[in-house]
Amino acid sequence: MFKKAVLATALGAVSLAATGLALADDYVVDTEGQHAFIQFKINHLGFSYILGNFEEFEGRFHYDPEDLEASSVEMEVQVGSLNTNNAERDKHFTSSDFLDASEYPTATFVSTGFTPNGDDEGVLTGELTLHGETREIEMPVTLMGEGEDPWGGYRAGFEGSTMLTLADFGIDMSDFPEAMHELELYVTFEGVRQ
Repeated sequence: MFKKAVLATALGAVSLAATGLALADDYVVDTEGQHAFIQFKINHLGFSYILGNFEEFEGRFHYDPEDLEASSVEMEVQVGSLNTNNAERDKHFTSSDFLDASEYPTATFVSTGFTPNGDDEGVLTGELTLHGETREIEMPVTLMGEGEDPWGGYRAGFEGSTMLTLADFGIDMSDFPEAMHELELYVTFEGVRQ
């Protein structure tokens, strides 16, 4: 459920652009090419699952294979862009009963650390702000690959997932079965090196 990154890194990118400099290890998440996804899965009453995604987001990350512990990510998501392929359900999910997108239109993630554990994997730690509440989360992530693309750019791609307890973010699920109190957040994206 991660969606768009602009915070401090974006400000840094603006200042670098102004001076004509660029950091070779800074990437912008490729949302224009549909090579990035923020998806979720939540149990439905203990019978099946509801799958969905957020369609509008942006982000930036820093990745240097020679200094993995310096890796960082910032994402910002438009909560109202939630899509579960059912308009009435989407309207309910984004209402004040759940995500309250009118009151809290964005969700953000800002990493605070990365711990590599070998084989192109590690654990990303950061602050997720959702529904007006900020909580520290951990997400195991995997480098899917990096290299030159067919258009003359250089890309790196990652995926990760974590479980979120909705009550931690002030979303009251007490009227629903316990199986619905958590959701799985899955993120995968390519970034274009700047």
